[in-house]
Amino acid sequence: MAETTFFPRRLILGAAVICGVLLALAVHMLGARYGLDLGGLWRSDTHEFIPAGAAIAWWLIATVGFSGGYFTATLMQSAAHGQIPQRMRQFLIAVGVLLLAGAGQVASAPSPIPTVSGVLAGLAALCLGAVMAFCGAHFALRRG
Repeated sequence: MAETTFFPRRLILGAAVICGVLLALAVHMLGARYGLDLGGLWRSDTHEFIPAGAAIAWWLIATVGFSGGYFTATLMQSAAHGQIPQRMRQFLIAVGVLLLAGAGQVASAPSPIPTVSGVLAGLAALCLGAVMAFCGAHFALRRG
């Protein structure tokens, strides 16, 4: 009979945060390509209080970061106990690769937003994704 392998909580937490941040950045890059950018928060040419695209991008990045951290931590705990079927693993790997490949393709194209605004939006997406991924992973580990 095979022994049960236990992963340290810090390893699961770190991997879940990294996965959540990567997914949040991928969604940020894909959203910026379709007009949902956080850079709208720093533009002075708009007369709206907060542009709708920036608000949607903010919530989308936060949701994906939290969900990515939560589900990665949950799946890593299940994988350590051998409770994930082989087909589910293959499906999740394929979805992750396709999402990151799409973000890589979008990142290689010229940016539709100005440079300073794009850098600030990227840093804001990185910080937001990291905080939300940590919260999601921490919540999943406390629950499980």
